[in-house]
Amino acid sequence: MMYEQQTASYADAQDSPAEAKAPAPKQPQAPLRMLESEGFADWLIANNASLAFTTYQAGKMLFVGANQNRRVSIFERTFPRCMGLGPAGDTIWMSSLFQLWRMENFLEKGQMHNGYDAVFVPVNGHTTGEIDVHDITQGPDGRPVFVCTRVNCIATLDDRHSFAPIWKPPFITEIVAEDRCHLNGAAFVDGVAKYVTCVAMTNVVRGWSDRRRDGGVVLDVKDGAPVVQGLSMPHSPRLHKGRLWLIQSGTGEFGYVDRDRGTFEPVCDMPGFARGLAFLGNHAVIGVSRPRKDKTFKGLELDERLAARGQEPICAIIGVNLDTGQIEHVLQIEGAVQELYDVCVLPGLRRPMALGFMTDEIRFSLRPRPMGGPI
Repeated sequence: MMYEQQTASYADAQDSPAEAKAPAPKQPQAPLRMLESEGFADWLIANNASLAFTTYQAGKMLFVGANQNRRVSIFERTFPRCMGLGPAGDTIWMSSLFQLWRMENFLEKGQMHNGYDAVFVPVNGHTTGEIDVHDITQGPDGRPVFVCTRVNCIATLDDRHSFAPIWKPPFITEIVAEDRCHLNGAAFVDGVAKYVTCVAMTNVVRGWSDRRRDGGVVLDVKDGAPVVQGLSMPHSPRLHKGRLWLIQSGTGEFGYVDRDRGTFEPVCDMPGFARGLAFLGNHAVIGVSRPRKDKTFKGLELDERLAARGQEPICAIIGVNLDTGQIEHVLQIEGAVQELYDVCVLPGLRRPMALGFMTDEIRFSLRPRPMGGPI
């Protein structure tokens, strides 16, 4: 389902007295509404790219592109508890409640389908069990490499098993389905994990929960040693242009790690609970959520910072200028979606879509391999 006609100017919405004074009615499944900042579509077009993001709370994977009228185009599909995204050329790896899916673009370069220049089709699903897969990349051998938060490790796929662990923090004593340290993110280089984030270095079930304000660490995968400590719920570590970037979700800060000094250097304050990080040109693309009022989110410094600024948290995709730290692009999301998890950039694609399992489209979408040549 597309939401092109429901998008509106973010600036206009902020200035509208009616919107400011009349909160949306509380409905279990309120319709989605997208409010884009001025120039959002032009930003995507100028960088010859589109975006994809997931919301596990609503079970949606959404694509953000630009249509022929240079307006933002949104396309969504339903997957239960979809979270991590790992783009790799014409492939997107995506995790759901208990499976990992490989989605392939069925269109050739230059081919169009109903105004879309990419159609991603889930062609292969692997049942991992409910291991809470977070960040994903494609490994050197073509298999996915991913963070298994519930079992505290980095893993890949194996034909005869749910998954194959390949690394765990040195303080984790066994591979067991207990979220002990909330290992939630990895910075990958060429399909290999270089750094990971944990909410705390604890080895008991949900031991990290009581250390959310200051127990967070970045670990060097090479030796398992901490690179920086004292963080509040770090997420989404990424290596970009020589720097190790990450989000300190518990304080609502985006910044980078000075690996020589072992410090976190903030660049920008977030307007909500942030997770999911990618890069587009000279901008960081970040997912921001409205925090839930439960034990995981409650009592964080983020609440205090937002209150001090008199700011209500929003759910949005934002673009942060890496030089100035200014939020220059916003796609605010209202309605049924309150929380986002991952966001990725799809270079070279202007307006992508995907097929899901709810309609007959997937039954009749065929892409046979050409005859001849090795199989």
